[in-house]
Amino acid sequence: MVPIRVEAGVVEAPEPVTLAEMRLYLRLDPDDASEDALVTGLVAAARASLEAETRRLLKPARFRVVLDAWPRDRRIPLPLSPLVGVLRLGLAGPDGSVEAQEASLLRVGPDPIEAPCLLVDPFTPAPVGRTILIEVAAGYGGGGPVLPAPLRLAILRLAAACYEHRGDETEPPDPAALATPFRRLRL
Repeated sequence: MVPIRVEAGVVEAPEPVTLAEMRLYLRLDPDDASEDALVTGLVAAARASLEAETRRLLKPARFRVVLDAWPRDRRIPLPLSPLVGVLRLGLAGPDGSVEAQEASLLRVGPDPIEAPCLLVDPFTPAPVGRTILIEVAAGYGGGGPVLPAPLRLAILRLAAACYEHRGDETEPPDPAALATPFRRLRL
């Protein structure tokens, strides 16, 4: 089996629930912005918690996939759901130079949400001592699929529960209960 390394890229994507939407959901005074930083942080924390629970990316992001060789079965499984597409493909030489390849030599597998993978064209050149660099887009929103309404509601409810019960709760809300229908299974 070929080792696959996935590295996160830097993409500043907005949260799937905006500050204005969250403020409206919490019924906060429109003239009082004193807790906006807290509310923004709670939305991000709720999203991150649900991402961990569902093993899905709830906002768009870019990732670099690094391989030393193509897998024998020409299939690259990725822990990035939903997988949106291949942005760039290149072969990096030992001197650091990168030879660009056609991104169309890779395509997203048949089920980008439940079984995200890249399928490698049989005519893709062998790396021959070079490192394979693949940049992919993944996540709901942006160029990917729309975030399902129940997951968006889960972010709202989880952030609201944390806001309403901050400091007086013995246990945080259970993101598992909210995310169970969307959880990806591990094999």
